[in-house]
Amino acid sequence: MRGKDDIIVQKFGGTSVANFERMRRAAEHVKRAYSKGLGVAVVVSAMAGETDKLINLGRSAVKSTYDDEMDVLVSTGEQVSCAIFSMILREMGIKSKSYLGHQIRIITDSNYTNARIIKIETEKLLSDIQQKIVPVIAGFQGVTPDGRITTLGRGGSDTTAVAIAAALKAKVCEIYTDVPGVFTTDPNLVSSARKINFISYEEMVELASLGAKVLQIRSVEIAARFNLPIHVRSTFSDETGTIVASDINKISETPI
Repeated sequence: MRGKDDIIVQKFGGTSVANFERMRRAAEHVKRAYSKGLGVAVVVSAMAGETDKLINLGRSAVKSTYDDEMDVLVSTGEQVSCAIFSMILREMGIKSKSYLGHQIRIITDSNYTNARIIKIETEKLLSDIQQKIVPVIAGFQGVTPDGRITTLGRGGSDTTAVAIAAALKAKVCEIYTDVPGVFTTDPNLVSSARKINFISYEEMVELASLGAKVLQIRSVEIAARFNLPIHVRSTFSDETGTIVASDINKISETPI
């Protein structure tokens, strides 16, 4: 049975799966890890802009929306991206399967639009990984114990990825985005922004609470609870990004 030393979770955000070309670039990171013999689980967000389109669609349909039904609607964005991403991996010769939150199951409370994960059933994921199949999981979504679809709030795919990594006892959770790590300030706005090579969980939570949008606060809290390293890095390069961990020595333990 695989253990934490040879399983990693890779999460690709909306800008990383914004179109087919970017999905193929993201899939190269999966292929690299897979080729090293690692067990890989992938979490994807909706394609950039799709969640907002779906929210606006719901709001334009009725005068007053209903949170539980909006979750059903909005969660479809990730269903599209995980199916396409899985097909791209198959085209590259990598065995893969797409999963929605209720298929795994990612069990949450019933706080619709901002649900919290209670439990993740890992049997299917571990079985796939043992068979060298890459599970591609829809981020941002879960299911209540009685079967209603929920979503995890803005940035919820980060939480999905970290929670799955913790449940699988993975070596690391790699968060791929459009910047090469965590910076002292937004590099898209400030040219002098400096990349941080290592940051503690506590410092990352503080940055997130001050408005940094790199990671959802809840995902960092889960990582800290399970002492799971997070590697924030760019989809568009192979360079090392920022390690979020309790110990700077974790840097040398993460795959590059």
